Amino acid sequence: MAHTTPLSAPAGASPGALHTIASSRLQGSRTRPDNLAVGVIIWLASELMFFAALFAAYFSLREITTAAAAPGATTMWSWGASHLDNNWFGITFPWFATINTTILILSSVTCQLGVHAAEKGQVARTGKLSDVGAWGLREWYTLTFLMGAVFIGGQAYEYANLVAEGFVMSTNAYTSAFFLATGFHGLHVIGGLVAFLLMLGRTYVSRRFTHEQAVHAIVTSYYWHFVDAIWVVLFGVLYLLR
Repeated sequence: MAHTTPLSAPAGASPGALHTIASSRLQGSRTRPDNLAVGVIIWLASELMFFAALFAAYFSLREITTAAAAPGATTMWSWGASHLDNNWFGITFPWFATINTTILILSSVTCQLGVHAAEKGQVARTGKLSDVGAWGLREWYTLTFLMGAVFIGGQAYEYANLVAEGFVMSTNAYTSAFFLATGFHGLHVIGGLVAFLLMLGRTYVSRRFTHEQAVHAIVTSYYWHFVDAIWVVLFGVLYLLR
């Protein structure tokens, strides 16, 4: 759990440091899992229950409102889903949300590449910026941060268009469920962006890349993969399930 390859440098004083760095901070303990990793996994399990409750509320509202609709009438859910579509290329489909979702999914790939760099103790690139193969943790996590920020910007843009169409949280049960689910997820994504900034800042402030920092990078990826997976389910339920 959050195991990393032992960093090559032995325990000792970091260049410019005033004290010796403990071996456990540099290479970790092989006798037990990292407390931070265990804590984050337990916390993510509780977050999973939170989103499960949102999904349960969504499907309950859908069943109740659909059953109450007049025979042959357009259901509230069909009306709501139509606002999420875009008529591009002569095809009606939630194109914008699909592109935004693809960006978020790809950010999980760049995040994992950053994890691989952290496991090898490679915090910075070893070549030119154009040489992607030489990128380290900082470059991959910076790219992941930018992709996550683009996703949030896309969601804000979609919100603005929906509000302009009169699709606001107080309109009906569907809009309430939509904004609650996507809004809470958006807050989690913003939390992930803050975590990336803290992780990146820590690598610049520290004079040496330690095992603790590697674990910090890995558990940050746990959280990011979690919010990405939740969004894939949300996208399927809100945008594709009609």
